[in-house]
Amino acid sequence: MKAFLLAAGKGTRLRPYTDSMPKCLIPVHGKPLLEIWLDHLRQQHIREVLINTHHHADQVEAFVRDYSHRRDIHIVLSYEPRLLGSAGTILHRRDFVDSEADFMIIYADNLTNINLNRFGAFHQHCRKKNGILTMGLFHAPNPSSCGIAELDADQRITAFTEKPEKPKSDLANAGIYMASREIFGCFPKPLSEPGSVLDIGHHVLPLLIGRMYGYPITEYLRDIGAIESYRLALKEWPVSGA
Repeated sequence: MKAFLLAAGKGTRLRPYTDSMPKCLIPVHGKPLLEIWLDHLRQQHIREVLINTHHHADQVEAFVRDYSHRRDIHIVLSYEPRLLGSAGTILHRRDFVDSEADFMIIYADNLTNINLNRFGAFHQHCRKKNGILTMGLFHAPNPSSCGIAELDADQRITAFTEKPEKPKSDLANAGIYMASREIFGCFPKPLSEPGSVLDIGHHVLPLLIGRMYGYPITEYLRDIGAIESYRLALKEWPVSGA
């Protein structure tokens, strides 16, 4: 199994920390978030990872060189001179998963101890029901600030809205997906406007309604992409099983 670990963001909500380091190397009790993710992926039997870089890319490259010498994992770095967006990265580097029937897409600013093996087993179950993407979900305290999914009794996603004014659910996109190769047939064409990005939440997920399923995450999960959530994570982590 291979995984895209999306880590190129500028981390503007984490300033001043990200003025001098990339968001993915923010330390959690002395351990960079990227190291936490790579260790977790190894433990879950994922041995090939593509990491996209942009902001302070040289620091990520130095970290990966050192980490690769100490751990049995194959890491591919994909530098983006201009940010492509979450879906843009996947489309640009689809060659990374050419030989894979299924692969993971993970936003690296999450801190979690999710059991990816159970997540993958659920995705395989959904594939038998015409599913091509499984989305990790969590109960959001403020649904209007998140991408919100609505599920039917079979956990099929029947609607998905980014930051709805009147949310009909509190089940929010956790930024952890398992996708099948068929997803590439559903991608829109890359945007041609200068500086535009292709985003999974805005441009891809709405096209997958009826062909994606929601997986409620029961383990610990926190997006540490903002100062307050980062401070909370430092109080809460490690958790049992992390």
